[in-house]
Amino acid sequence: MHYLALLLGPEGGPDATPGTPEFDAEVERYAAFDAAAGAVVAGGAALAGTAEAVRLTRQGGAGSAGGAGGGAAAGAVVATDGPFAESAEVVGGFYVFDVADLDAAIDWARQLPAVSTGAVELRPAAQYFPHAEPGARWWVALLWERPEAVIGPDSPEWDAAVAEHGAFAEAAGSALTGGIALHPPGTATTLRAPAGELLLTDGPFAEAAEVIDGLYLFTAPDRAAAVELAAQIPLGPTGATEVRPVLAFE
Repeated sequence: MHYLALLLGPEGGPDATPGTPEFDAEVERYAAFDAAAGAVVAGGAALAGTAEAVRLTRQGGAGSAGGAGGGAAAGAVVATDGPFAESAEVVGGFYVFDVADLDAAIDWARQLPAVSTGAVELRPAAQYFPHAEPGARWWVALLWERPEAVIGPDSPEWDAAVAEHGAFAEAAGSALTGGIALHPPGTATTLRAPAGELLLTDGPFAEAAEVIDGLYLFTAPDRAAAVELAAQIPLGPTGATEVRPVLAFE
């Protein structure tokens, strides 16, 4: 079974700034984790900070993102440049684990450096589309949604959303390099270890007004092209799509 592990933490520190010794040390810690986890890691990426992000919302909507749960809605898409003042902690990256069950996912997630510096949110995948090693000119589209607006599999609404996203994937073609749709936020488990003792919390990270409903990975030659492609992702009236560059380590 596949689980998405979202790496959450404060933004703007030295360990989040490429080129600093702290950043290099953080990269080494994650490289050591990757080596230990081996085939358990089915995918993942590190993301640039929100200063390089663009948030897409539906004009007149409440401002969050429709992943597998969002349908298209009438109205123009509005782009807002980051950083976003309301974000005390942000998604700095993610892993996808291929494990037998939640207990196994927790056993691996607790070893991630983000557990001691921020948090890791685990969510089971409803659909997972594998991706290769991220490279230059890769981007992520994080699909945000209000928790109460997220829909689950095995419903007519889910089937309709899958059809809409299938049409988007067909239009995007080879530019689309991977993606994941998630089960509703009630299935989340959040891990923290601020003082070295692991704390597990059922449900999504903290008191967030919106949750990640899924994500896409894709390639684009520049920021404008990335935003143009992401604007085609089905977006509900209360949804938002956050576009950010992927950090490539070569």
